[in-house]
Amino acid sequence: MTRVMRGGPMGKFLTEEEKQQQPKVTKELLIRVFSYLKPYWKHLLLVIVCIAAASFCSLLPSILTGKIIDEGLVKGDLRALVFYILMSLAVTLGSNLIGVAESYINTWIAQHITFDMRNQMFSHLQKMSQRFFTTNNQGDIITRMTSDIDGVQQVITNTFTSILSNVITLVIALIAMFQKNWILALIGIVVVPLFTLPTRKAGKTRWKYANESQACNDEINGILNETLSVSGQLLSKLYGKEKYEYERYENANGRMIRLNIRERMAGRWFFVILSTFTSIGPMLIYFVGGLLMIKYGHNLTIGDITVLVALLGRMYMPVNSLLNIQVDWIRSMALFTRIFEYFDIPVEIQNAPDAVIPAHTEGNLVFDHVTFGYEPERTVLKDICFTLKAGRSIAIVGPSGSGKSTIINLIPRLYDVGSGSVTLDGTDVRKLDLEYLRSQVGVVSQETYLFNGSIRDNLLYARPDATEADMEEALKKANIWEFVQNQPEGLDSMVGNRGLKLSGGEKQRLSIARVLLKNPTIFIFDEATSALDSISEQKIQDAIDPIIRSRTSILIAHRLSTILAADEILVVRDGQIVERGQHKDLVCAGGVYQELYETQFSKALTGDLPAGSADDSSVVSELEQYIWGAQPGDEPAD
Repeated sequence: MTRVMRGGPMGKFLTEEEKQQQPKVTKELLIRVFSYLKPYWKHLLLVIVCIAAASFCSLLPSILTGKIIDEGLVKGDLRALVFYILMSLAVTLGSNLIGVAESYINTWIAQHITFDMRNQMFSHLQKMSQRFFTTNNQGDIITRMTSDIDGVQQVITNTFTSILSNVITLVIALIAMFQKNWILALIGIVVVPLFTLPTRKAGKTRWKYANESQACNDEINGILNETLSVSGQLLSKLYGKEKYEYERYENANGRMIRLNIRERMAGRWFFVILSTFTSIGPMLIYFVGGLLMIKYGHNLTIGDITVLVALLGRMYMPVNSLLNIQVDWIRSMALFTRIFEYFDIPVEIQNAPDAVIPAHTEGNLVFDHVTFGYEPERTVLKDICFTLKAGRSIAIVGPSGSGKSTIINLIPRLYDVGSGSVTLDGTDVRKLDLEYLRSQVGVVSQETYLFNGSIRDNLLYARPDATEADMEEALKKANIWEFVQNQPEGLDSMVGNRGLKLSGGEKQRLSIARVLLKNPTIFIFDEATSALDSISEQKIQDAIDPIIRSRTSILIAHRLSTILAADEILVVRDGQIVERGQHKDLVCAGGVYQELYETQFSKALTGDLPAGSADDSSVVSELEQYIWGAQPGDEPAD
């Protein structure tokens, strides 16, 4: 069977990185690995039976060759010749059919194990806190879910079955050889290392040159990407570096050519050695066998010697493959270790054993002396205290990095507080059922995420049982229904990957509609109108204002118009609430808020006015009087 040839005649070798990161194989690790095979032990037993049967049948034609020669050709028995030839063909067919059955069962087991592992991994990752996704590389997370678990399938279908097949083939071949003649069998065993040792030596040489050649090729690709791109070509022309870049490419190209020649020639010398040593074994068996027959009158037959030579040839590849077991084993264990590392990451945010699901939620929110840090040694929030009553709203303002978004992340338990508590209607959020808690909190963030589907798909993500009328009402409240109506496909219009077919304002309003459809108790707007033009901002503001007036709301904003709509303003700096109150009080208190107003809010106010309007200064004056709480024509308060 072709399975015994896996690994190739050149052998396999560990890279330096693999050598340095070899996993420690323990009893616990092995038990854990084989625990995934345990549910399929009956199927595995059947695979082993198939491998044994296929390996035996694959060697039978070599054994039958002796019968064909001795019984058919030498004795001139045509009936025996035909019989053994047909038997050899039948056995070969049987071996191939058993191999197909074994391959199917083996693939079935591997697919089901990877199915189990993928589901387990996805379920585990879904339970990870926000901290996990902000500290780990997204590519690494995807690799665990895809190529690492796909590698498990290769381990099961290739490594394990290859080991079994090669061991069984060797055992059967050795038994058959010793049964024919123990002297020639011993000679065959002695000769096998003469084949495998130079194979590994030559393979290591080619491995070395191949790695160096690949590194050189990577360097060449880097040069090409840099110099043949639009920007790279422009840069080299402007700085007169064409000759320098050509010489750099020529040198790298020359190194790769020399390495390729060395690799190819090392391969040629290898095949010369390989051909020589593969001929030594059969020649020795022919010589010793002939010596025993001719000089010592041994009862060996020509067929016996032919069988021994054939069996010896069938031993080369299994032996070479088994010499690579260490490499395959280390890589397999490293693969499982990488996967288990993720499985062993504790679930930071999880339901309490006696999680509470209230019959009704009003929306009274209290932060009681909350302290929090993303890392134990670095505190982000310090003694945060505030109360937000149901139906009221607060705006949280402060310099960038002051901890505003961190505060709102603690409400739906994207993170848990370090000390203190966050309570909803008097119940610590850590004691509430997690799914229930998050159903009561709706967030509209600055970076709106839309799935690559239709407007309808993105809305139904919030509430799958929503009717057409429900969606229409939510879109109207979000001030985007007219836009949806004007689309050729209406609700079925595609938004593109991450909503790229929509403008920033359209994405935000669609996000607001999605949250409205969810119908949470607490609304959170995290920079919902930042980085938008004044027209888009006004449309979003028109959608937000009714929500703020009727629902428990928290607003993080840099826009003065948004802040003014809140019942109370919290000013956060360096993770602490340093001021609180209303705009007209805070703006003249001489603190952080006044500084923010003078450097940011007032500019946003004047910047939002249309150019060339009747009298910009008079409009600003009227707005400022409104902000200060005065009527047009009155004197501003000091």
